[in-house]
Parts: sequence; structure tokens; C-alpha cells
Amino acid sequence: MEAHTETTEDASAEPVGRPGLRERKKQRTRDALLRVALELFTTKGYEETTVDEIAEAVDVSQRTFFRYFANKQEAAFAVQEMVEARFVQAVRDRPAHEAPLEALRGAVLGTWEAMGQSIEEVVPVELHMRTYQMIESTPTLVAAHLRRSIEMEDEVARVIAEREGLDLESDPRPRVAVAAFSGVMRITGRQWGAGEDTSPESIRELTEMYLDHLGPALAQGWRTHRPAPAE
Repeated sequence: MEAHTETTEDASAEPVGRPGLRERKKQRTRDALLRVALELFTTKGYEETTVDEIAEAVDVSQRTFFRYFANKQEAAFAVQEMVEARFVQAVRDRPAHEAPLEALRGAVLGTWEAMGQSIEEVVPVELHMRTYQMIESTPTLVAAHLRRSIEMEDEVARVIAEREGLDLESDPRPRVAVAAFSGVMRITGRQWGAGEDTSPESIRELTEMYLDHLGPALAQGWRTHRPAPAE
């Protein structure tokens, strides 16, 4: 695990003519803390990892850690929060003619590579994948993950309602569509996490396959032959 030497954040130390140097230093420190935290969470365990250990591994003080993260949980969800924010924006940016489920699907699959590149700018995608599995297997984080998912579903439902020109408070369809979509995404994540292939390619294939079944699963008449109604 690479150590990161703490650098002074005194604005007076910035060379003249180099605006933004302090911000770049702060971003490097935050990224180093985040990467080390996720490595420790996924190898040693979330509950077993302390803030002191994270700070010591990056060669900074505990106080420096708390400049960037309120607590360990915030660090655990930092990359996920970035992914969620970009997903919501991707839904907003989908073509206006797309139906709600089509827009949601396009937001996930259409931005997959760009999302991966964004993650790589902060931590390796492989580490993000391991972090997702760690969250799903840590009881205290699962509860927070569910709460965050509910909050994001509400935000996405509002985006869908705006796209469709609907009143979210009187028309349940945006919430129903988003809930169905989110349920498929959660199932995909659990199935992927329980499998042997934990590569980004495998979760993309699984996501696409499960989303292909969303429409048919909501349709009536799954059975080829149904028994006649009882008289």
C-alpha cells in the first residue's frame, strides 16, 4: 500500500502564478485517504479498520482525515455517491422522446464506459467493485445503503416526473417505474456479488440481461397454459 506524505495546506506556500495548486494538493490527499480506506475496508474489514490506521497509512494526521470525511461511512460510500450523482444527471440528459424505463436503462448502459473512467480517476475500478461487495456484506453499511437507495429513488422519480410533465404527488407511475428499475439493479448487484466472476465486464453483462427481462416480467401471462378459472 503506497504511503502519501502529508503536505502543508498553507496558502502562503503556493508559488506565485500557479492558481489551484492548493486545491490539487487537497485533492491528492483526499484521493490517497480514500484509496487506502477502501483497501483496508475490503481486506481487513470495515468494522476492524480505524481512522487512525487509515491516516497512518497515508502518513497524515487523524485531523487531516476528518477534513475530508465526516467518518468512515462517508469514505466507504464516497465513490458510490459520485456514481449515483452522475447516474441522476445521465437520466436528466437522456433524449426527451425516450420512455421512462428506456431512459433509465440508457442512463446505466449508455454511460458505463464514461463512469468507469470517472471511477478510475479516483480509485481502481476493481477496488470499487470490491467495495461494493464489502458494503453488501457489512450489516451496518447495508442499512445505510438501503437508506441511500430510497433517497436516490425519490430523486430519480422526480426527474422522471419532470421529463414526463407529471405531478409526482398525484401520479404514482414515476415512483413505480423507478422502484421496479431499482429492484432489478439491486438483484443484479446481489447476484453478481455472489458469483465467482467479479469483473466489471461480468456485472455489465448481468445488468443488461436482467434489464432485458424487466419489461417481460411486468407483462401479464407468464405461463404458456393457464388453468381455467374455478366455477
